[in-house]
Amino acid sequence: MEILGYLFSILIGVSLGLIGGGGSILTVPVLVYIFSVDAVTATGYSLFIVGVTSAVGTATFFKNKLVNIKTAIIFGIPSIVAVFLTRAYIVPAIPKEILTIGDFVVTKSILMMLLFAILMIAASYSMIKKDKKKSNEAEGPQKFNYPLILIEGFVVGVLTGLVGAGGGFLIIPALVVLSKLPMKEAVGTSLVIIAAKSLIGFFGEASEVQLDWSLLLSVSAFAVIGIFIGSYLSKKIDGAKLKPAFGWFVLVMGIYIIIKETMFK
Repeated sequence: MEILGYLFSILIGVSLGLIGGGGSILTVPVLVYIFSVDAVTATGYSLFIVGVTSAVGTATFFKNKLVNIKTAIIFGIPSIVAVFLTRAYIVPAIPKEILTIGDFVVTKSILMMLLFAILMIAASYSMIKKDKKKSNEAEGPQKFNYPLILIEGFVVGVLTGLVGAGGGFLIIPALVVLSKLPMKEAVGTSLVIIAAKSLIGFFGEASEVQLDWSLLLSVSAFAVIGIFIGSYLSKKIDGAKLKPAFGWFVLVMGIYIIIKETMFK
C-alpha cells in the first residue's frame, strides 16, 4: 500500500507538470485511503504537499517568462486571506458530529470527504469537456475584471482551506477569461498562486495534531519528482489530449468516495 501511495504521489506531480492542475485533487484521497491519515488532518497535509510541489513547478515557468506577477498578486491576495481565515476559524468551528440520519452519523471527517468528492466531480467536468474557444489566447492589452477576480480568488481560497486542493481547475479558466492571459501563462501564474496560498494556509494554521513530517516530506518528494517528469513530458506530449482521460479517472474517484463514505460506514 505504501508503494502504491508513493506511485500516486508521483502521479500528483506528473499531472501538475503536464496539464497544470488536477493532481492536487488526488492528494487527500491518497493520504486518507492509502496512508490512513484522518480526513481533516489530510486537508492540512495536502496544503503543504501541493504548495511545495507547485512552488518547485513554478521554476520552469519563471525561467520561460510565463508568470504574470501582477495577476498573481491581484488574484492571490484574496485567495490567501480566504485560506488563512478558513483554516484558522471555519475548519476548527465545524463540530465533530454534524447531523444524524437514522443510524448514519455525518461526522466532520465524512463531511470533508463528501465536500472533496463534490469538488472532484466538478473538476472532472472541466477536464472532460472540450475547449471550444482556442482563439481566446489573449492578444492585445491585458484587461482585468477586478470585482470578479477578487470574488473568484476568495471563493477558491475558501475551497482550498476546506478541502486542501489547489483549485487549479478553477483558477486557470478564471485567469484566461477574467485576466485575458494566454493558456501557458495562466498555468504558470496558477502554480504561483496555488503555491503561495497553500503554504501560507498550512503554516498559518495552529494545528493541535502532531505532524508526521516523515510522511509529509516523503510524499512531497515523490510529487516533486512527478512534476519534473510532467514538465519533461509536456514538451513531448500535448497535455490537452490527456486531460479528458485524467478527468474520467477523477470522476470515478469522486463517485467512489461518495459511495464509500455514505454506504460503507
